[in-house]
Amino acid sequence: MIEHKQRIVVKVGTSTLTHSSGSLDLRSMERLVRVLADLSGSGHEVILVTSGAIAVGTARMGLDERPRALRMKQAAAAVGQCRMMHIYDKLFSEYNCTVAQILLTGEDVEDPVKAEHLKNTFESLLELGILPVVNENDSVSSAEIETGHHKVLGDNDTLSAIVAELCGAELLVLLSDIDGLYDADPKRVSSARLLHRVEELTPEILDMAGGAGTWRGTGGMATKLSAARIAMGAGCDMVITNGVRPEDLYGIAEGRDIGTRFLARKRGAQ
Repeated sequence: MIEHKQRIVVKVGTSTLTHSSGSLDLRSMERLVRVLADLSGSGHEVILVTSGAIAVGTARMGLDERPRALRMKQAAAAVGQCRMMHIYDKLFSEYNCTVAQILLTGEDVEDPVKAEHLKNTFESLLELGILPVVNENDSVSSAEIETGHHKVLGDNDTLSAIVAELCGAELLVLLSDIDGLYDADPKRVSSARLLHRVEELTPEILDMAGGAGTWRGTGGMATKLSAARIAMGAGCDMVITNGVRPEDLYGIAEGRDIGTRFLARKRGAQ
């Protein structure tokens, strides 16, 4: 029985969605979809921010490695996004859950008029019990795949935090290939300790951020802490946890110590 129904944004990373070859990991996607559909059906308002379009497109196009030329990356994103939404729609439909696709660029969230229209779209979809599936529009925007002067989103960790802020979400969950924020690199330091609660992004906490992850993704802990800053500033808790256990989302929604929870000062608090 859920005591408190929340608006939850869940971001899933490329490494969780795909095999090392770049092909979609259908078993992982199915498990994630089942949990999200169940949370939605139980009364939570759920928004999914998904990565993986370029990796999936790369595999779908028969390329041996991620393209280097911008135009080819954007072509791969277009192919991959089509493939991913087809699978998401099919899987969510099996659990009687309707999904909608929303592709964003930096201009969509920067421009006040566009941002207001976007907010209204999210509100309308959630009112109807429809689960929005969000990604950056990589076939148009180059902010993530090619660093440029005009970089608003830049990675899906940041994108998910901006979506959480825009929609007034209470909880943002980043599903990644790590268990959370450690006080040292757990791959190098056996005594590294997982931090379950972070109340403030102190210089010490920020120093714990490492480099980027695998070739299939773009983000590292630094982008996740940047996302935490946005979410916490908007009154939204953020949790970093491992995407191999999507069932953990139930406990996270209940406030259990799973992964690392960045605690926000709630709206209206002094």
